[in-house]
Amino acid sequence: MDGFSIFFFCAAAFVGGFASGLAGFAMGFIVLAVWLHLVTPIEATALVVGCSLWTQGYGVWKLRNALNWEIVAPFIIAGTVGVPLGTFLLGHLSPDYTRAGVGILLFVYGLNGLLQPKFTPLEVGRPVDAGIGFLNGVLCGLTGLPGFIITVWCQMRGWSKDLQRAIFQPVMLAASLATGASLAVKGSLTWRIGELYCLALPALIAGLWLGFRLYGKLDDASFRKVLLWLLLFAGVALFSASYIKLQ
Repeated sequence: MDGFSIFFFCAAAFVGGFASGLAGFAMGFIVLAVWLHLVTPIEATALVVGCSLWTQGYGVWKLRNALNWEIVAPFIIAGTVGVPLGTFLLGHLSPDYTRAGVGILLFVYGLNGLLQPKFTPLEVGRPVDAGIGFLNGVLCGLTGLPGFIITVWCQMRGWSKDLQRAIFQPVMLAASLATGASLAVKGSLTWRIGELYCLALPALIAGLWLGFRLYGKLDDASFRKVLLWLLLFAGVALFSASYIKLQ
């Protein structure tokens, strides 16, 4: 990559880290909107997974006292089962088409939530939570995005901002770990990916630190609005990046 490409590559990492620190997710959506123009899809997937280990790992550590493993366990167990299926599909389905579809869904959900701020939280049991975890794992293995399904689901459950993050951050961390292991087993990790990873890491960590500093200033209502706006933006960015790649 030339100097301009490196600048945009690192800038995307910083903004993605900031979004993850502030809202607990959206790093993958943001960086992919830029990185898909600079690296191959498999490199982008591996990089997002590697960066998620930092963003989600830091988030889990910061919120460790609020974790409720009884609630989180079904999501993680089922998600770990779903990840290998997603990485298998990575070699048979187009990640660009998948990301474009995810972008549309993110946009529709974010817009609907902003236009209809009042909603009735869903009341479901653990089997449904496990099913959501499985789908989240499949999508993570296929696209490297560990947060779309679980983040939307936590919104739909109507949990508080701290409880949401205490659930979707460890779920996303587990999905990223499983996806990284699956990619390693498939032999998809290369020295070039390692070099790009080291290039992105300082900017990512700086953005993550700054985002977490601002997180404590949000109440539940403000947190929900931030999530919805990020989902809306992420949907547009992800669809646009994937659409351009498909042309």
